[in-house]
Order: sequence, then C-alpha cells, then structure tokens
Amino acid sequence: MSSQAILDRLNANWEPCTELLGAHALAWDADRRELQLAFTVDERFCHSVDVLQGGFSTSMLDATMAYVALCADDTIEHIPSLEIKVSFIAPGHPGTLICTSRPVRLGGSIGFLEAELHQNGELVATATATYKIVRRKA
Repeated sequence: MSSQAILDRLNANWEPCTELLGAHALAWDADRRELQLAFTVDERFCHSVDVLQGGFSTSMLDATMAYVALCADDTIEHIPSLEIKVSFIAPGHPGTLICTSRPVRLGGSIGFLEAELHQNGELVATATATYKIVRRKA
C-alpha cells in the first residue's frame, strides 16, 4: 500500500478518542517506519489559562505510537498499551502539535515504541511505551 493510501485510510477511520484530539495523519515513511500526526487542540484541553493538560499530551503520544505499529506491521489487529513513560519538556498550548513516532522493536507479542511531541518546532514531550501485540488470525 502506498504512503498516501495509508494516510488516507488513517484520516478516514479515526477512533473517536483520536478524532476528539483533532488528529490528522501528515506523513508515513515506510523505509524509516515513522509516522507523523498533527493534533489540533483548543482551550478545552488546557488548564492554567492556556497550558495543555498532560493527560492530553500523553493521549497524543500514545495514539501516534499505536498507529505507527499498525502502519509498520499489517498483521497487527490491536495494540493495547501495557506501560507508557512520558517526559514533559515544555508546555504545550492551544493550536497544532505534531507527534512523530517510530517502533523501536515489534516482536511476536510485545512492541516497544517511542514518540516526540512538538509545537512550533519546540519539543513539548517525549514518550516510550510497551504494547501487547495482538495479531490477526490467519
């Protein structure tokens, strides 16, 4: 499947929680196995006047890591999170945030992934995660 076809499929079929975050698939690099999603947030996602709440940042990172695994390996049906570690580097604000993710390793039943969240070129947060890989039945 072409990179554009993968992006079109993602943009047409977001889960409701990902759609709520204003997700839009921007780029898929099959060679690097790297996915880039944009998220559009407003003040409803903020606390302290205009600071993005950390749980929403975590959701953006988590969603991008899960979707990159699905793009990288079409035998994966579901990829529930087992553990996520997030480091908050700088505050995010209403507007567009860009998340880039790549698999570190996709094994038979466990996947390790990483992601970075940026806004206006500034690093907002990073994450590493462990996921349970559920493969399609043959």
